[in-house]
Amino acid sequence: MCLDCADAPALASFYCRLLGWEITARDGDSWLQARAPAGGMALNFQAESWYRPPVWPERTGEQHKMIHFEILVEGADRVDDAVARAIEFGAVQADLQPSDRDPGRLRVMLDPAGHPFCLFVDGE
Repeated sequence: MCLDCADAPALASFYCRLLGWEITARDGDSWLQARAPAGGMALNFQAESWYRPPVWPERTGEQHKMIHFEILVEGADRVDDAVARAIEFGAVQADLQPSDRDPGRLRVMLDPAGHPFCLFVDGE
């Protein structure tokens, strides 16, 4: 999977900090790859001069989201901690949160490139 953005090193650094991953490959500052230290799935980050951040919530005539991650937070009381950590690393909490979801169990966030992602606890 490859995330387009304006600043590939900045976005890769954000997700590495958030997920505990590391940069495993790069082609200058225009393309980087990150993955968990134990291996497995990788995320690629590609800088594009034409990149325009998506708008959340979607609006007609604006760039819609292209993807969003659902990131599981361990422990039902940990969403607030995960939100604070994501903000510390450069995310922002989306102004609009789903009205049909418990904010103690799910939060919509925006990464530094504007891609939405959710922090959630399992529905047990």
